[in-house]
Amino acid sequence: MNWINKIKKFGESIKKNIDKKFPTKSERESSAWTSCCKGPILKVELEENLFVCPHCNKHHRINPEQRFDIIFGKNNYEILKTPIPKDDPLGWVDTKTYKDRLKDARKKTKQDCAVVIARGNINGIELTVGATNFDFIGGSSGAAETEAIIYAVQHSIDKNTPFVFFPCGGGQRMFESPIALAGMTKTTLAINELKKNNLPYIVCFTDPTAGGITASFAMLGDIQFSEPGALIAFAGRRVVQATVKEELPPDFQTAEFLLKHGFVDRIVERKVLSSEIGLLLSILLKKNSEVNLENNEQTSEINIQSREAS
Repeated sequence: MNWINKIKKFGESIKKNIDKKFPTKSERESSAWTSCCKGPILKVELEENLFVCPHCNKHHRINPEQRFDIIFGKNNYEILKTPIPKDDPLGWVDTKTYKDRLKDARKKTKQDCAVVIARGNINGIELTVGATNFDFIGGSSGAAETEAIIYAVQHSIDKNTPFVFFPCGGGQRMFESPIALAGMTKTTLAINELKKNNLPYIVCFTDPTAGGITASFAMLGDIQFSEPGALIAFAGRRVVQATVKEELPPDFQTAEFLLKHGFVDRIVERKVLSSEIGLLLSILLKKNSEVNLENNEQTSEINIQSREAS
């Protein structure tokens, strides 16, 4: 046996021992326990605290329906069916086909795509809300996610409601290449239409939000909230550090760092997020109503003056 085969056999032996000692990914997901700062913690206890660690205040990742339950109250909202384009238009294959990846993601999350859109109300204010599920191929954004966001914007315009979005994910989906990249432009144009209609757009960053998601619709909010400790970035930390050739601060690309530098307006804990959004919308919508009333009064006055002059 040559030295290469010896190393290979040794490596296989180590892997077998590791597999025996540590649980598999599926075993971890089905376990009643998860881990945080002080070690194991029951998932039930974490859920009772809105999936926030009671010791270190880490805001654990949650899926869209869990988030809507927190924002609106359990099942007190309606999930909207969004358009789903043709799967795998490029016929992508690497270690497995893209169609198989989509099939696995849909089975795991019970979602058609990473973005879920719903409608509900906070303090009597109707709103359209969207959220991304990180468990769906890392929350990456492709054609289906783009269509979901555009659908949500159109729904907001049609129903004259504010739009609130909870982004996360690593950026545009590489399996869709230029199709996914085009989504950055499409979603940006959609948000611009929302603003033309004077409808509030609130973004609440969740961990992690990066890449083309940050570089498009996620950074266009009228108000930018964030959950504590969320990673918010475009390029990775090491890429940035290699580019600027300087040591970066320890909190670089965190919500707290972005708050200090003006990219985030406010860091809001999950337990008070619904009331913060409700309060903000009540202020914004009252202001919009007063502006519209003032414009209508000015228009009426101009029309009266025109009639008198004629």
